[in-house]
Amino acid sequence: MGKTLGYMVTFTTYGTWLQGDKRGFVKNGKILEASEGLEQANKKMQSSEEVTLKKEQREIVRDAILQEAARIGENVLAIAVRSNHIHAVIEGGGKPIDMVVNRFKTAAYYALRNNGFEQKIWTRGYDKRFCFNEKDLKAKIAYVNRHGNGLKIMW
Repeated sequence: MGKTLGYMVTFTTYGTWLQGDKRGFVKNGKILEASEGLEQANKKMQSSEEVTLKKEQREIVRDAILQEAARIGENVLAIAVRSNHIHAVIEGGGKPIDMVVNRFKTAAYYALRNNGFEQKIWTRGYDKRFCFNEKDLKAKIAYVNRHGNGLKIMW
């Protein structure tokens, strides 16, 4: 394994992509198949309604994440903020990924709160995919850019 050139993180809005989901789901870095029983059990445990971001809210989240990245010295290579999840490719900068993702989630949370959004927003945790070579990094950037409404960055 070589130097980490970057990584892609994915995190979801609250209640929109539960464990057991028919689209599959990620747990401990592994993609798992649907389980209706598990999904129903998770729905019953929800403490509030699921969150789907509207277009204006997605723009607020994108801008907040990019501003926070600049504040902490992280280089976002691509970002796509969808109604129910966020993908971001970040250049390997040496900061702990947990800290970076938590800062992104917190910045987006406060930006939405400042614009009248009062619900719980994020699901706990996130998925991460490391890029150890240029081919992997370009593939992750292309994947994020294909998700539309993303910040398209050529690397």
